[in-house]
Amino acid sequence: MCKKSNVPREFDWNDLRAFLAVVRTGRLTVAALRLGIDHSTLSRRIVGLEEALDVRLFDRLPTGYVLTSAGESLVAEAEHVESLMIRIASQLPEEGARMRGAVRLATPEGFGTYFLARHVREFAEHHPEVTLEMISNPGIVSLTKREADIAVTMSRPEKGPLRARKLLDYEYGLYGSQAYLSRHPAPVERDDIRRHRLIGYIPDLLPTPAHDYLKEIIDDPSVDLQVSNILTQLSATLDGFGLCIVPCFMAAQHPELVRLLPGEVRFTRSYWLVTHSEMRAPARIRAMTTFLLESVETHRALFMPTYAAKAAS
Repeated sequence: MCKKSNVPREFDWNDLRAFLAVVRTGRLTVAALRLGIDHSTLSRRIVGLEEALDVRLFDRLPTGYVLTSAGESLVAEAEHVESLMIRIASQLPEEGARMRGAVRLATPEGFGTYFLARHVREFAEHHPEVTLEMISNPGIVSLTKREADIAVTMSRPEKGPLRARKLLDYEYGLYGSQAYLSRHPAPVERDDIRRHRLIGYIPDLLPTPAHDYLKEIIDDPSVDLQVSNILTQLSATLDGFGLCIVPCFMAAQHPELVRLLPGEVRFTRSYWLVTHSEMRAPARIRAMTTFLLESVETHRALFMPTYAAKAAS
């Protein structure tokens, strides 16, 4: 029998990519799908990495792959190598190179559905070999763990190797459907709002603390329909359930909605554009970042109608 060598076997960057993909998803099949390989190939890479390092990196459980203590100690080093590889690739000359590959973009569902999805065709026409992956909930992915390339968030991240800049401010107003208002007199002052059914967030599922805006209108508001997401709130408003505070850029797509008390009920919140902190991202990610900045600037009046109206007068 041959004596086992003490010299570690070589492994390549793809083994570490495989390792990080399993760490971030917890399941072999999901990680393989994300990498675009079959799960048997991914399994061989993980086994090969374990053999090269002569250590077990994961416990294989029925519920998924769980890091061992040795695996946990490897994560930071693997992410460091990942950052280095991305930095090297991004610094290579791009002249004459065709822009291709995937860009994974995480956005709030309102922004993704009512704005980005309605304008992203222009980006695709200019960059036909770039695949776009849109996640309509930035909270379920981590840019720090590279589960997305770009995120639009409703608050500025406080930590992590990230770069954040304000994308734009956007305005909220109080809205009701024409059908609802045909059955209930429209409020003429703030106190009248109490006489109406209200739609709002579930208190412990607010997107950010700044979205508890009903309390800024009236003291101790009674919310008759509490919903965890803005799209369902909007749907209930359109159906005539009651009044709701809605982003103006979303309400503008529904002429059956009527804005109420615009001079008294107006809130401004912000979207943030967040990317990794590498000095130079791949060209396709820089192109999408530029596209987002230019698109919102072009349509700024849609997001801030009161300001636009004042500027025009």
